[in-house]
Amino acid sequence: MTNLYDEAYRQSIQDPETFWGNAAEDIHWYKKYEKVLDDSKKPMYRWFAGGELNTCYNALDVHIDRGRGDRVALIYDSPVTQTIKKYTYRDLRDEVAKFAGVLVEQGVVKGDRVVIYMPMIPEAAVAMLACARIGAIHSVVFGGFAAKELATRINDATPKVIVSASCGIEVTRVIKYKPLLDEAISLSAVKPEKCIIFQRPQEIAALTPGRDIDWAAAMTNAQPVDCVPVAATDPLYILYTSGTTGQPKGVVRDNGGHAVALKWTMKAIYDIDEDDVWWAASDVGWVVGHSYIVYAPLFKGCTSVFFEGKPVGTPDAGVFWRVISQHRVKCMFTAPTAYRAIKREDPKGLLVKDYDMSSFKILFLAGERSDPDTIQWSEKNLNVPVIDHWWQTETGWAIAANCMGLHHFPVKYGSPTKGVPGWDVQALDESCNQMAPGEIGALSVKLPLPPGTLTTLWQNDRRFVESYMEEYPGYYKTADAGYIDDEGYVYVMSRTDDIINVAGHRLSTGAMEEVLADHPEVAECAVLGVADNLKGQIPIGFLVLNAGVERSHDEIIREVVQMVRERIGPVAAFKKATVVKRLPKTRSGKILRGTIQKIADNQDYNVPATIDDPTTLGEMAEALSKIGLAKARQA
Repeated sequence: MTNLYDEAYRQSIQDPETFWGNAAEDIHWYKKYEKVLDDSKKPMYRWFAGGELNTCYNALDVHIDRGRGDRVALIYDSPVTQTIKKYTYRDLRDEVAKFAGVLVEQGVVKGDRVVIYMPMIPEAAVAMLACARIGAIHSVVFGGFAAKELATRINDATPKVIVSASCGIEVTRVIKYKPLLDEAISLSAVKPEKCIIFQRPQEIAALTPGRDIDWAAAMTNAQPVDCVPVAATDPLYILYTSGTTGQPKGVVRDNGGHAVALKWTMKAIYDIDEDDVWWAASDVGWVVGHSYIVYAPLFKGCTSVFFEGKPVGTPDAGVFWRVISQHRVKCMFTAPTAYRAIKREDPKGLLVKDYDMSSFKILFLAGERSDPDTIQWSEKNLNVPVIDHWWQTETGWAIAANCMGLHHFPVKYGSPTKGVPGWDVQALDESCNQMAPGEIGALSVKLPLPPGTLTTLWQNDRRFVESYMEEYPGYYKTADAGYIDDEGYVYVMSRTDDIINVAGHRLSTGAMEEVLADHPEVAECAVLGVADNLKGQIPIGFLVLNAGVERSHDEIIREVVQMVRERIGPVAAFKKATVVKRLPKTRSGKILRGTIQKIADNQDYNVPATIDDPTTLGEMAEALSKIGLAKARQA
């Protein structure tokens, strides 16, 4: 018997133009598109060519025009400043229209770039939507990013204006943004005409005369402006992702396909309706913040929680439950690392019991592989479905998921379930042939990609094709390795460069991590392949233990080594592990495996710009030296 998912998936693959044409009926168009899919310049596909719309109108004004202006659009919840503020759709539209007027006053017109370098405050969303309102292209850079990294993005995007704030606020410190911004501009060959600075009371920054403009002062006399129609194929934003060459790749998202796909996902994947409260606990500096803090929930007309805090320490490991309870959140989306941090601080989930969680129906996890142990801990303590799903900065939304608004499939631990409608996911060998069910290959997506995905890299079509389309002709290369089982469930094992070769055997470090995470006293873990003269590579395990563990580390290491031997086999050659206080991570929670590997292999390394806490690299080097691996030098 077919279900809504099966019908949607079949049509999306066999007749994508009808499928996405139907979805596009839910979007406001100034001018109807001439063609749903323009495939005249493969692999540079374009969706809704000839159509005109405005992203900001679809996110804000349309709901006001339909009588829902008093619906709460954003709830700003900031435990670091002890602030809660609610914005209705009308409130937010009025702020956005005025700030769009500020940008117009500074000479920003359709097609100009605006770099946004801000913390998790509502003004960041206002700036993004104001750019969309006038057809300017925004490029959000994670607040607090190092000056050098910000400079490379300024050079590439060539912004007319930069919008920033005086500071960001972390658990234990205030990060001054203005000196970082000033240094970035001095390093950059490209100089913005103006910088608009939002002054936070925790840090009043000195403004540079002639260049800097005070946000509040500019808003006082600003004239609100209306939405500007743009082509569906015009860029909405540029979002930089790390490139293998060290030069960041500017992922370009268009207006039309983005609005159609993201609005569709809110119900189809997340089961969110207009009257629901939704929370994506991420940052506007990352793709999740673009797609699911700002754009998709506002397209849908629901309420989006805008959270400035951390899963632990603001003030404790119960803050997520407080936010869910207080704001009556139905569905949450965050990274597995957030829940691992909570689990480490509160292994038995005792803090959940302090809150009324009756509104909460579904938890979604993404951003890295969700280990079965974290999913099971969350299921047990929250008593709701816990859904792993898989996507990337480039894709903008989920490649594979349990589409809860279409059909709830049984969860298979370790799998983000099946390809989402629109995504023809296949595991390929090096000759572009499909692998048999259960065999690991390069996970790839048959072209065309669905709407809302990257259309190119900013001013670099050649690099776009080389990076994503050349290795497997006719497919998008995800650079993730994995397999698809005989029921169509996708298993993302690791990045293709995380498949290690141990004495000729191709092994997934992700499969070993699953085993380690199953140990009751392991809160977090990572497995990496390090160079070995005999076997080529051998796996090394890094364990972060739960709070309060008093047992001998050697004993726990012996147990996890035995677990890998039993579940994967002696072929894994897993014999070494070490306990560490913390794993080096990016600010978005991804483990910096490549950097750890360089330290282990005694190669010089650079401190990544995205690192959350550089001191973790020293701790890692010390732990590696204890198990006989050389300590590398910072380059």
